[in-house]
Amino acid sequence: MKVFGIAGYSGSGKTTLLEKLIPQLTARGLRVSVIKHAHHGFDIDKPGKDSYRHREAGASEVLLACGDRWALMHERRDEPEPTLKELLGRLSPCDLVLIEGFKQEPVPKLEVYRPENGKPPLYPERPDIVAVATDAPIDTPLPKLPLNDFVAIADFVMKTLDLQEHTC
Repeated sequence: MKVFGIAGYSGSGKTTLLEKLIPQLTARGLRVSVIKHAHHGFDIDKPGKDSYRHREAGASEVLLACGDRWALMHERRDEPEPTLKELLGRLSPCDLVLIEGFKQEPVPKLEVYRPENGKPPLYPERPDIVAVATDAPIDTPLPKLPLNDFVAIADFVMKTLDLQEHTC
Protein backbone atom coordinates (compact mmCIF):
# COMPACT_ATOMS: atom_id res chain seq x y z
CA MET A 1 0.00 0.00 0.00
CA LYS A 2 1.24 3.45 -0.85
CA VAL A 3 0.62 6.23 1.67
CA PHE A 4 0.14 9.92 0.94
CA GLY A 5 -0.79 12.62 3.44
CA ILE A 6 -2.91 15.74 3.33
CA ALA A 7 -1.69 18.25 5.92
CA GLY A 8 -2.74 21.71 6.96
CA TYR A 9 -4.26 23.64 9.81
CA SER A 10 -7.87 23.24 10.87
CA GLY A 11 -10.19 25.01 8.47
CA SER A 12 -7.76 24.87 5.54
CA GLY A 13 -9.96 22.53 3.49
CA LYS A 14 -8.25 19.15 3.96
CA THR A 15 -11.50 17.19 4.21
CA THR A 16 -13.06 18.96 1.22
CA LEU A 17 -9.94 18.29 -0.82
CA LEU A 18 -10.06 14.59 0.09
CA GLU A 19 -13.77 14.44 -0.72
CA LYS A 20 -13.01 15.71 -4.26
CA LEU A 21 -9.71 13.84 -4.69
CA ILE A 22 -10.96 10.35 -3.81
CA PRO A 23 -13.38 10.12 -6.81
CA GLN A 24 -10.57 11.29 -9.13
CA LEU A 25 -8.37 8.44 -7.91
CA THR A 26 -11.05 5.73 -7.80
CA ALA A 27 -12.09 6.66 -11.36
CA ARG A 28 -8.56 5.63 -12.35
CA GLY A 29 -9.22 2.18 -10.95
CA LEU A 30 -7.41 2.63 -7.65
CA ARG A 31 -8.72 1.15 -4.44
CA VAL A 32 -8.38 4.02 -1.94
CA SER A 33 -8.67 4.01 1.85
CA VAL A 34 -8.46 6.93 4.29
CA ILE A 35 -7.16 7.28 7.82
CA LYS A 36 -8.10 10.50 9.60
CA HIS A 37 -6.55 11.58 12.86
CA ALA A 38 -9.02 13.25 15.20
CA HIS A 39 -7.55 15.57 17.81
CA HIS A 40 -10.69 15.34 19.90
CA GLY A 41 -12.56 12.27 21.02
CA PHE A 42 -15.28 10.92 18.77
CA ASP A 43 -17.91 8.25 18.89
CA ILE A 44 -19.64 6.62 15.94
CA ASP A 45 -22.00 4.83 18.30
CA LYS A 46 -25.12 6.12 20.04
CA PRO A 47 -26.05 5.84 23.71
CA GLY A 48 -28.74 3.23 24.24
CA LYS A 49 -27.85 1.14 21.17
CA ASP A 50 -26.81 -2.46 21.81
CA SER A 51 -23.25 -1.94 20.57
CA TYR A 52 -22.86 1.12 22.80
CA ARG A 53 -24.12 -0.85 25.76
CA HIS A 54 -21.62 -3.66 25.02
CA ARG A 55 -18.71 -1.18 25.00
CA GLU A 56 -19.95 0.51 28.16
CA ALA A 57 -20.13 -2.93 29.79
CA GLY A 58 -16.40 -3.36 29.13
CA ALA A 59 -16.03 -5.10 25.77
CA SER A 60 -12.64 -4.24 24.26
CA GLU A 61 -13.97 -4.55 20.70
CA VAL A 62 -17.41 -4.47 19.15
CA LEU A 63 -17.92 -5.23 15.49
CA LEU A 64 -21.14 -3.99 13.87
CA ALA A 65 -22.15 -5.54 10.56
CA CYS A 66 -24.98 -5.20 8.07
CA GLY A 67 -25.48 -5.84 4.37
CA ASP A 68 -23.81 -2.54 3.38
CA ARG A 69 -20.81 -2.18 5.71
CA TRP A 70 -19.12 -3.21 8.89
CA ALA A 71 -17.31 -1.20 11.53
CA LEU A 72 -14.97 -2.34 14.25
CA MET A 73 -14.84 -0.20 17.35
CA HIS A 74 -11.83 -0.77 19.58
CA GLU A 75 -11.73 0.74 23.04
CA ARG A 76 -8.19 1.79 23.96
CA ARG A 77 -8.94 1.91 27.68
CA ASP A 78 -5.38 2.17 29.09
CA GLU A 79 -3.55 1.48 25.82
CA PRO A 80 -1.43 4.20 24.19
CA GLU A 81 -2.73 5.89 21.05
CA PRO A 82 -1.95 3.66 18.06
CA THR A 83 0.76 4.69 15.64
CA LEU A 84 0.08 5.28 11.97
CA LYS A 85 1.96 2.04 11.21
CA GLU A 86 -0.34 0.10 13.54
CA LEU A 87 -3.43 1.67 11.96
CA LEU A 88 -2.17 0.90 8.45
CA GLY A 89 -1.79 -2.72 9.53
CA ARG A 90 -5.51 -2.88 10.32
CA LEU A 91 -6.62 -1.85 6.84
CA SER A 92 -7.59 -4.25 4.08
CA PRO A 93 -5.21 -4.27 1.12
CA CYS A 94 -5.61 -1.31 -1.22
CA ASP A 95 -3.58 0.70 -3.71
CA LEU A 96 -3.45 3.96 -1.78
CA VAL A 97 -4.07 5.15 1.76
CA LEU A 98 -4.69 8.86 2.09
CA ILE A 99 -4.08 10.21 5.55
CA GLU A 100 -5.53 13.39 6.97
CA GLY A 101 -3.66 14.80 9.91
CA PHE A 102 -0.65 12.92 11.27
CA LYS A 103 1.49 16.00 10.49
CA GLN A 104 4.49 14.54 12.29
CA GLU A 105 4.54 11.24 10.37
CA PRO A 106 7.36 11.11 7.78
CA VAL A 107 5.25 10.28 4.72
CA PRO A 108 4.95 12.39 1.57
CA LYS A 109 2.35 15.08 2.08
CA LEU A 110 0.50 17.79 0.25
CA GLU A 111 -0.01 20.90 2.33
CA VAL A 112 -3.36 22.65 1.97
CA TYR A 113 -2.45 26.27 2.63
CA ARG A 114 -4.83 29.20 3.13
CA PRO A 115 -3.15 32.37 4.43
CA GLU A 116 -6.53 33.73 5.55
CA ASN A 117 -6.33 31.21 8.42
CA GLY A 118 -3.62 33.43 9.89
CA LYS A 119 -1.18 30.54 10.29
CA PRO A 120 2.26 30.19 8.71
CA PRO A 121 2.80 27.51 6.10
CA LEU A 122 4.02 24.13 7.32
CA TYR A 123 6.32 23.31 4.39
CA PRO A 124 9.38 25.29 5.53
CA GLU A 125 9.58 23.15 8.69
CA ARG A 126 8.39 19.82 7.23
CA PRO A 127 10.75 18.14 4.75
CA ASP A 128 8.09 15.50 4.01
CA ILE A 129 5.76 18.08 2.43
CA VAL A 130 6.31 17.55 -1.29
CA ALA A 131 3.86 20.13 -2.70
CA VAL A 132 1.47 22.90 -1.67
CA ALA A 133 -2.15 23.22 -2.77
CA THR A 134 -3.17 26.87 -2.54
CA ASP A 135 -4.73 29.71 -4.44
CA ALA A 136 -2.50 32.24 -2.71
CA PRO A 137 0.62 33.69 -4.27
CA ILE A 138 3.42 32.10 -2.25
CA ASP A 139 7.13 31.81 -2.85
CA THR A 140 8.07 28.16 -2.48
CA PRO A 141 10.54 25.86 -4.21
CA LEU A 142 7.92 23.10 -4.00
CA PRO A 143 5.39 22.34 -6.71
CA LYS A 144 2.36 24.58 -6.25
CA LEU A 145 -1.00 23.13 -7.25
CA PRO A 146 -4.25 25.07 -7.66
CA LEU A 147 -6.37 24.26 -4.62
CA ASN A 148 -9.46 23.35 -6.63
CA ASP A 149 -7.77 21.53 -9.52
CA PHE A 150 -8.49 18.02 -8.29
CA VAL A 151 -7.39 16.42 -11.57
CA ALA A 152 -3.95 18.05 -11.28
CA ILE A 153 -3.70 17.02 -7.63
CA ALA A 154 -4.65 13.42 -8.49
CA ASP A 155 -2.07 13.46 -11.31
CA PHE A 156 0.56 14.70 -8.85
CA VAL A 157 -0.24 11.99 -6.28
CA MET A 158 -0.14 9.28 -8.96
CA LYS A 159 3.21 10.52 -10.31
CA THR A 160 4.77 11.07 -6.87
CA LEU A 161 3.92 7.56 -5.70
CA ASP A 162 4.49 5.93 -9.09
CA LEU A 163 0.91 4.60 -9.17
CA GLN A 164 -0.52 3.20 -12.38
CA GLU A 165 -4.13 3.45 -13.52
CA HIS A 166 -6.03 0.16 -13.41
CA THR A 167 -8.30 -0.49 -16.33
CA CYS A 168 -11.02 -3.10 -16.35
